[in-house]
Amino acid sequence: MSKLVIVESPAKAKTIKKYLGSGYEVIASMGHVRDLPKSKLGVDIEHDFAPQYIAMRGKEEVLRSLKTAAKKADEVYLATDPDREGEAISWHLAHLLKLDVEHANRITFNEITKSGISYGMQHPRQINIDLVNAQQARRILDRIVGYKLSPILWKKIKRGLSAGRVQSVALSLIVNRENEIRAFVPEEYWTIDAKVVGKSSRKAFTARFYGKDGVKMDLHNEQEATQVVQAVENADFVVTNVKKSVRKKSPAPPFTTSTLQQEASRKLGFQARRTMKAAQELYEGVEIENMGAVGIITYMRTDSLRISAEAQQQAAEYIGERYGKNYLPSSPKIYKSKSNAQDAHEAIRPSMPSLTPEQVKGSLTSDQYKLYKLIWERFIASQMASALLDTVSVDIEANSYNFKASGYSVKFDGFTVLYEEGKDEDDEEGGALPPIAKDDPLKVRSIDPAQHFTQPPARYTEASLIKALEENGIGRPSTYAPTITTIMQREYVERDQKALKPTYLGEVVNQLISENFQNIVDVSFTAKMEKDLDKVEEGKQNWVKTLDSFYKDFSKSLDKAEKQLDGTKIKLPEEETDEVCELCGRKMVVKSGRFGKFLACPGFPECKNTKKIVKKAEGNCPRCGAKMLIKKSKNGKSFYGCEKYPECNFMSWDEPVSDLCPKCGATLFRKKGKAGKLYCAKEGCGYERSLKG
Repeated sequence: MSKLVIVESPAKAKTIKKYLGSGYEVIASMGHVRDLPKSKLGVDIEHDFAPQYIAMRGKEEVLRSLKTAAKKADEVYLATDPDREGEAISWHLAHLLKLDVEHANRITFNEITKSGISYGMQHPRQINIDLVNAQQARRILDRIVGYKLSPILWKKIKRGLSAGRVQSVALSLIVNRENEIRAFVPEEYWTIDAKVVGKSSRKAFTARFYGKDGVKMDLHNEQEATQVVQAVENADFVVTNVKKSVRKKSPAPPFTTSTLQQEASRKLGFQARRTMKAAQELYEGVEIENMGAVGIITYMRTDSLRISAEAQQQAAEYIGERYGKNYLPSSPKIYKSKSNAQDAHEAIRPSMPSLTPEQVKGSLTSDQYKLYKLIWERFIASQMASALLDTVSVDIEANSYNFKASGYSVKFDGFTVLYEEGKDEDDEEGGALPPIAKDDPLKVRSIDPAQHFTQPPARYTEASLIKALEENGIGRPSTYAPTITTIMQREYVERDQKALKPTYLGEVVNQLISENFQNIVDVSFTAKMEKDLDKVEEGKQNWVKTLDSFYKDFSKSLDKAEKQLDGTKIKLPEEETDEVCELCGRKMVVKSGRFGKFLACPGFPECKNTKKIVKKAEGNCPRCGAKMLIKKSKNGKSFYGCEKYPECNFMSWDEPVSDLCPKCGATLFRKKGKAGKLYCAKEGCGYERSLKG
């Protein structure tokens, strides 16, 4: 018998073919094959939201190959990804290839390994129509919002704009945070740190002012701080209490899609799209030396923390052999998934825990290796014993005023020998305190008051935005990366280093949607829609009724907005630059076109001068002395080049800074990394200095 297995990608097809061997043909559908038409709504709202699916343009050759292969095969298996999207692709394929949708021809692979493929092939099932309906409902919901809202944006702001359901919520979060920052009024406060030394140690440690007579006291200005300093500067500092304890520090659970994207952003500087691209490649299969094509992580779109007993056992064996039995917990660690998690497959983990990052490093790209190392270390650490910290908290009194000091030392490193979770902010206590006991007198070396001001909330980064979306129940694992990519591409949001900042266009779009379609940007409403889609997936709610419930209120909002905005046109101000038009002397403005932003003369049509936008970097070219420009490579990575290119072809991936070389006076460049340094790029100079300390 000849058997045909259909997957989405050629890489996945190649890996699976290796394990299935002769008798099987494995073909890729190259993703979706059928969708709603691009040129019209494609949804019959009056007749139960019936979708009008068509074969996708550009897929003609792929579909011909699939149909030919399906006719020749005695059995056809649909092996697309194990999620809503994959289920829908299989359902569309079944319709296009005229397969029986009630036949048990659907197979899924949680991991693309020999055992994972064998298990999948042995457990075929019918297409899960509840999963398909949940995906259909999401697709139709997003299509309705996009097609009904976008024309309003065109008429009231400018043509070419578009709106999306989840993207609008993400944009709203970013704009609201920006408004919080603008409205923030900093408040002054003071701290007082006393550098003190115990009688049995020469090592000084810092004690911070707490209050008076055991009651916490906030210092609001210099006068209040000065009063405390004057009251204690000649007083005896005495230890009134020393509390010692052992604190257990537990490892972080293995990755879900959301936490993987957050940690890859913090530790690797990866954008969500870059993370998911590398993860997809690791799941579908990579060529490993002496192993051939194999998927080395489990499915990467999941919000479950479940781990198979087999994987736990393999991790335990590795930990015991590599680190010793004392690094194993008394019983395997079990992590509880969130209540709204889809538990169809495991957390993200290495498909073969014994396969270390160093063993595969030579077979992987840089991105693949970095991400595999992150996933592997996180998973192995999640199965290790907790770390134990000896903590000490010291209370100090001086003339009825109270100071406190705290610190810790590592009693047992546990999982931290391998991995520690990244943090958005450094909130760890200080290091170990010297030996100290109750009633010990302390010698004061200095008392230092310091002025501070409260800080506004930080702008969202990709990591913190994904965290906020997940915590609020907005979107699903597969939507975070495309959501952020979309609002960036639409120029509603821009990056300021790692921070996400709304553009003026983004703020105008958000204002129009917020004022006229409150439900679209309402976090709780959108979260409820996600729960309703989950109920559809579970077979507990009808997808047509779910859409009908949404559309009744949405259509009323549409009618109301059309009336309220009748005759309204929002004019976007032009962004003026310091670049002067050499033809007429006006200051040029930023315009957007088919190929991105460019500079144009505001005197159009009298003056039609346009230019590329050139971003200048700090410093000058070390070769010819001209200005340095910020440029982009083909893959979007920033580099720095001389403005006189091609006459001068100097370029560098390292950033020029304003500092000048003390040896020759040329511009210095910053090399990033753990061993960061400033160096002179002028030929023959050789000056460099470390950025540490």
